[in-house]
Amino acid sequence: MLEMNSDKVCFVIIKAREFDVQEEDSEADSSNATDDNFASVFSSEKDDSVRKELKAFIDGMDEDEQCELVALCWLGRGDFSVEEWKIAVAEARSRRQGSTADYLIGIPLVSDYLEEGLSKFDLSCEGFEMGRL
Repeated sequence: MLEMNSDKVCFVIIKAREFDVQEEDSEADSSNATDDNFASVFSSEKDDSVRKELKAFIDGMDEDEQCELVALCWLGRGDFSVEEWKIAVAEARSRRQGSTADYLIGIPLVSDYLEEGLSKFDLSCEGFEMGRL
């Protein structure tokens, strides 16, 4: 059973999506900065602030929450089943090295995996976004 507050997971999902969208926008923009009134420069700075916010939030979680977050991602990706939840959390704990935030931010579709993982516990972020963004 997921012990961490699902609102924390929802915050990570929303911020990861925000970061992904900005990443796509900045990669798609290959124009000259002077031609586009330096819009790409501003986009890059915005990217960094969202990434920093997401990283700080995940780094601020305790070790148990970080392990559950990684296990939830794996669950959503299909690496483990709900019945294997305790094994997934134990595996996340045993593999833990370096920054959990950097690991998760580096996973393409991490927000989708986390959302799918939540759904395996009959939880969702529906309604979380209302009034928080």
